[in-house]
Amino acid sequence: MTLLLAAILLIALSLACGALWRSRRQAATFKALLKLSPNGLLLLDRQQRIVWHNPAAARLLGQPRQHLPGHLPLAHWLPSLRSLPAPMERIELVLAAEDGPRQQDLTRLPDINGQTVILLHPETDLQSSTEAMERFKRSQYFAQIGTWDWHIGTDQLYWSEAIYGMFGYKPGEITPSYSLFCNSVHPDDREHVLEGELRCIETGENHDEEYRVIWPDGSVHWVRETGNVVKNEQGEPVRMMGIVRDITNEKRSANELRKLAHRDPLTGLPNRLMLEQQLGAAIPRARTQDQRLALVFIDLNRFKSINDQYGHATGDSVLMEVAKRLRSAVRNSDMVARLGGDEFVVLFEGLPRSNAVEAEAQRISEQLFTALTPPMQLQEGEFHIGASLGVAVFPDHAVTMDKLIHAADLAMYTAKRSGNNQYRLGDDLHTQAQLLQSTKH
Repeated sequence: MTLLLAAILLIALSLACGALWRSRRQAATFKALLKLSPNGLLLLDRQQRIVWHNPAAARLLGQPRQHLPGHLPLAHWLPSLRSLPAPMERIELVLAAEDGPRQQDLTRLPDINGQTVILLHPETDLQSSTEAMERFKRSQYFAQIGTWDWHIGTDQLYWSEAIYGMFGYKPGEITPSYSLFCNSVHPDDREHVLEGELRCIETGENHDEEYRVIWPDGSVHWVRETGNVVKNEQGEPVRMMGIVRDITNEKRSANELRKLAHRDPLTGLPNRLMLEQQLGAAIPRARTQDQRLALVFIDLNRFKSINDQYGHATGDSVLMEVAKRLRSAVRNSDMVARLGGDEFVVLFEGLPRSNAVEAEAQRISEQLFTALTPPMQLQEGEFHIGASLGVAVFPDHAVTMDKLIHAADLAMYTAKRSGNNQYRLGDDLHTQAQLLQSTKH
């Protein structure tokens, strides 16, 4: 190996620096040896473009000799190459060849006159190569990453073994094809995936898409696909190559975090954040459609005594029963939220402008009282819960989100000081504020 490296360095020096050898016969001898060498040799310019190579290099890279020299960097032929190794450092790479990915080892030799010298090692040890490829396949499997190679304009598609599982198949169970891939993509995502591929082919920009795939059993999974085009010597795109990664668990975790951020952990109802988001969208919608919406603040009566007498576990059971009753008492389009403690909110959308506000508020309040008033038969016993309601209607009582929330909240406190199972409207904030102030003295 040392003699071979020395010979290669001498020849590279000759090629890079010109005729430094005194004897043309000697130079010809070294060139002949290099031509017959099973080791590949590449000379790269400062942009890592191949400026010279021997026949073995083309063979090891799986390319015709005339394809290598040109404007494309070495990383084009070795997609897994991120940066050149240090001099005399040997590294293992994955070569995306026509027959699928395979291992390729290379060593960077000392530079000669600003040109980088790369030595490609042939597969001398079949067992070692097989083991290396097996390691590569296992790493793809555990990392949930696979490689793909599509011949543009044809149905020919290569999948590494890891990709089969991402699409719901066992390796070798089916023959990958572009039509199979397209049919596996969720119908709602198919258009933007195909548009992304077309944009990559036309512009050369990186292809990066997240989309859903439907398995043969009907289950839905998420993947992220990245890739780019491979061009021929005429600069025409002929192939797309890249990787696919399973992100189903990542999406599931993100959804769980989103749920925790927007849901009450005890009842599963939307929390204040989600309520404000929904209300912020509902007000412009009601204005555009010339409709009303009603915001009802609900505060439970006698709940504190249950907590004090029976404990918080029983109190939690009561709160979950209240949430269940409120949800069953309203339409699917209405939102029931828990603000915290024993405070709940119901948002009613799509109310007609033709009905009187007072009549609409009375109807809504009676509907909620009917749901909450009956005794609760729980494991801990029978419990009676009353409620106080504050009703604010858009646009009659307020036209902004903050003012509507304030009106409903203030009306609820007014109702609470009026007795059990009472409701009040948020139509006169000044009067209600005065009433609350007077009751404090």
